[in-house]
Amino acid sequence: MASPRNHADPAEGEDRRNQVRTIFTEIAPRYDLLNHVLSLNVDRRWRRRAVHRLREGLVAHADASSRCCGKLRPRAKDADSGSASGSDSAPGPRLLDCCAGTCDLSLDLLRIGAGVRVVSADFALPMLVAGVRKTADRPVFLTCADALELPFPDDSFSGAAIAFGLRNLADVVAGLRELRRVLRPSGRLVILEFTTPPNPAVRAGYHFYFKRVLPLVGRVVSGHPWAYTYLPRSVGAFPGPEPLADELRMAGYGDVDYELLSAGIAALHWGSA
Repeated sequence: MASPRNHADPAEGEDRRNQVRTIFTEIAPRYDLLNHVLSLNVDRRWRRRAVHRLREGLVAHADASSRCCGKLRPRAKDADSGSASGSDSAPGPRLLDCCAGTCDLSLDLLRIGAGVRVVSADFALPMLVAGVRKTADRPVFLTCADALELPFPDDSFSGAAIAFGLRNLADVVAGLRELRRVLRPSGRLVILEFTTPPNPAVRAGYHFYFKRVLPLVGRVVSGHPWAYTYLPRSVGAFPGPEPLADELRMAGYGDVDYELLSAGIAALHWGSA
């Protein structure tokens, strides 16, 4: 008889969806604190780099998307917040933060330029609730939605980003295709994810921290018995940079590339719809 699956092992299919929703629903109250402490705040620098790559993509396609990219300029402190719904009727680029969690990346995306509006989508409602106070009075529009079934028409967004969420999807390629569906032609997708460092010495330290320190601290601070054991296991089961680049191409993206961050602890991927 097969032994029961450990709760911390990444599940598959619908079980994966339920597993991930359960984890993030239960750790939402302390998610931000743990995220910054356990990453030693380096996650902030990674997100800024992701924003740079997304803005770079918008500017690169300025001729094809003049309505969008003509608005890209340094963000004024009193910039217009856009429409109440974040709909396409308002001026300026409309961006998607998929698997937005508590909306840290959503706020960083506003720095791309004046008139930017961000739609923050996540299927764990308590995570979005935790982000409400951060996004108050900002052009960030929260919606509870599954990344595999986004409730948006085709060609809805000038650009999209997903940070530390892609590996949690039940079907990565299907998720990439769904993101491509809601992107306008030539719109850029940027993906920020953990990966395994290529350098053996860095990799050894990384594995010790990820498999020994992080689960212990995460369990003590969050009170959750296995959520922070799931994290390193989900990273270990996720495709490395080259295979993920291949999956982007398989999903129909062009101009695919990536860069390693912090000695390969994380990777930043991008591609155009």
